[in-house]
Order: sequence, then structure tokens, then C-alpha cells
Amino acid sequence: MELFETKTKTENKIAPLAARMRPRNLDEFIGQEHILGKDKLLRRAIEADRLTSLILYGPPGSGKTSLAYCISNITKSEFVQVNAVTSNVDELRKIIASAKNRSVTSGKKTILFIDEIHRFNKAQQDILMPDVEDASIVLIGATVHNPFFSLVSPLLSRSLVFELRPLKEKEISIILNSALKDKERGLADLPIKVESDAIRFLSKVCDGDARRALNALEVGSLTTPESKDGFIHFSLDVAKESIQKKIILYDKDEDAHYDTSSSFIKSMRGSDPDAALYWMAKMLYAGEDPRFIARRICICAAEDVGNADPQAIVVANAALQISEFVGLPEARIPLAQAVVYIACAPKSNAAYLGIDKAMQDVETDRIQEVPEHLRDANYPGAKKLGHGEGYKYAHSFPGHFVKQEYMPKDVIYYQPTEIGFEATIKQRLDKIRRNKSAQEKGKT
Repeated sequence: MELFETKTKTENKIAPLAARMRPRNLDEFIGQEHILGKDKLLRRAIEADRLTSLILYGPPGSGKTSLAYCISNITKSEFVQVNAVTSNVDELRKIIASAKNRSVTSGKKTILFIDEIHRFNKAQQDILMPDVEDASIVLIGATVHNPFFSLVSPLLSRSLVFELRPLKEKEISIILNSALKDKERGLADLPIKVESDAIRFLSKVCDGDARRALNALEVGSLTTPESKDGFIHFSLDVAKESIQKKIILYDKDEDAHYDTSSSFIKSMRGSDPDAALYWMAKMLYAGEDPRFIARRICICAAEDVGNADPQAIVVANAALQISEFVGLPEARIPLAQAVVYIACAPKSNAAYLGIDKAMQDVETDRIQEVPEHLRDANYPGAKKLGHGEGYKYAHSFPGHFVKQEYMPKDVIYYQPTEIGFEATIKQRLDKIRRNKSAQEKGKT
């Protein structure tokens, strides 16, 4: 079963524009210079027909299938395609058996292209392992999902992984203009006049997805009636109507989710309210649960602002409660207020570092005994055990402070900064610690 069979011109015109305009060789391939540029490893391997198993990973419309199309035209190997959505173990075994027979009888290699390989379960992936190992087949897998999350480790270790990136606006523009000029495969046989603003709009709003841009160009061109002058005018308004709602790649349990939320938190931590608002807008647009966003805001308020501005956690908690009460779309407003407040607030992670140090001591050091005078004395018999004896009630002393032992080990976990309100805390705490040290020296 060949990947791309020869089609008549009539059949070719039935296929979507994005399929018809696939590059036929690497010279026609637009974009991905970081892996296909001159002297790059993947380009050399394809042109020399020396491919080893590889995984092509990237967002929709970045050129994974187009690259497979180019390989099918260049390679002298037998090229076989399956789609993981419709394939099964029996089909894989037949393909592998044919590949082994072909290798023995003609010495010809077989390249197996598996589109959406992430949809194969572990058992299906394991079927490929022995034959990838002994090179009975050369595997090319394409996926929009991070292969390090979706594919088994043994398969990854035997394959080269290449990440394709979203195409640049300039590259999308080149692809669209090529489709307009191509008489054999494109739209050049239609009397189209395209506004430059329309091309710029499609190139920008498609977010690096060439397929989406070409689909919009095709549907707009084929559904817009000719004007009195005999031309189809592909205007900016036609382009906007053709592409409809913007689609954002945002899988809630994989890369897009974690990368975006990571950028969101780091932007608040880095005191950039504009970036933080943008990443939150992306998450909300993509359908993220506002409660997840609110939890991240609360964590950032405690971890990164801390006592430099104790009001931050209050604002964050209020945003959490209000957003749950009002729901979307209005929930974006209190969430935005909290994001801006936290991003602009002075920063300190001293409390966060303090609890981590204390947790480490609890985990790795000997557990300290609770001093007798601090133990609970509110039950019968406590006094007989000496519990609570000698405890000094801080409010009974000047300044509501009295020196006494609160834990046997003399250690400092919390080290306040001189930023924001924490400077006031530091000033008071330093005074307490100096007095404590002076009293201890007076004893000796």
C-alpha cells in the first residue's frame, strides 16, 4: 500500500487544496530550516536515502505529512502508510511480514509511515519494537503530541525525534501565494483578485498552521461569487469569515497545558503583568477551567510574593471565591485583577524556602522532642507529668515577648528579605533574635 498514489488531474482537483499543494520535494518544502536546512542531519539522511527510524513531532499544519510525502518521492525504499486511528495489530504484522520478504527477495527496504502514532496503545507500539531494532522496517511516526509522553521509551530510544515548529507568517504567506499561482494544483485557473491584507490576515491568524490557512483560502475562493467585473474578490472580510473561530492547540494534560501554565506563573513571578494577562487569556480562550487558573494565582501569591505583600494572598483567595461564584465570562475580571496585583507586587520566597528547609529537616534529621513547658497541660494528670510547667505567656511581658525555648535545636528557617512589607518583619525579627542572643550570652 503506497503512501501517495498517482492521481489523474480530475481526481487531484477533488482533493482539498492543502493536500494538492503538498511539496513534491525538499526544494518545494517551506519552513523547518532548523531540521531541513542545508547540511542538517535530517536533510542529509533523506537525500542520501539513509533514513533510520524517526518520529516527527509538531503542531497541526507544520509539515509532518508533507515531509513524509517528500520522502516517499525521494526514497528508493518501499513506502507504506497506515493511520493509527484505523490500523490494528493484524495489519501491522502483515506489513512487517511483507517487509521482511521484500528485504530477502530484492534487498529493498521498507519505510513504514504511521500517522497519529500516539493513538497506538502500548501493545501496538511493542509490535514494532523487534523489527525497528533489527531494521526490518524504517519507522516514520507523526504526532501532534509530545512523544516523550505518548510513546514507549524503548521505541523512542531507537528513533531520532525531530520537533517541527509552527510556520512563520512569512512562510505561510509564501505557501498561500504559491497556491494562487499554481495552475496544475492550485487556484490559478480561477479569476481571483486577493487583497494583500487578506493574505497577511490568514498568515497571522492561522497560528503557523498551513493547512488551516489553505483551507480558508480555498473555501473563501470557491464560495465567493464573481463580481460584475468577472473577478472573485478575496477581501479581508472574506478571509475573516472563511477562517472562523481561532483554534488554539491546548491539550489539557500535555505540553500546551503545562507550557502555558508555566509561562503564566513565571510571568507573574517575573513582575510582567502584560505577559501574565496574555497567557491567562490564552488559557481561558482554550477552555481551561478557571479554578485551575485561580489555584495557580493563589500558589504564586504565597510562594513568590509571600510576606513582601501579605495582601496578595488575600486578593488571590478573593479572586478564587468570586470567580467560582460568578462563573465565566465575568470570572475573567477578578482573576485579571488578582494576576495584575500579584505580578506588580514586591516579591519574596522566604516563607516558601523556610518551610522547605523545615520539611527537609523533618524528613532527614532526628525528630525533636517537644519541650516539657510547651506540652499540652489541659487534661487531668498533665501536671503530674510536668507538662506545661514553666511556660511563659508572651502577652504577660513587655512588648508581648519573652525569651524561652520553642524547640531544642537552634536553627533559622525563615530569613526575611528587605523587600516590601517583609522589611518591617525583618526589622522586628532581627531585634527579637538579637535580644535572644544577648540573653543567652548573659547566661554564660
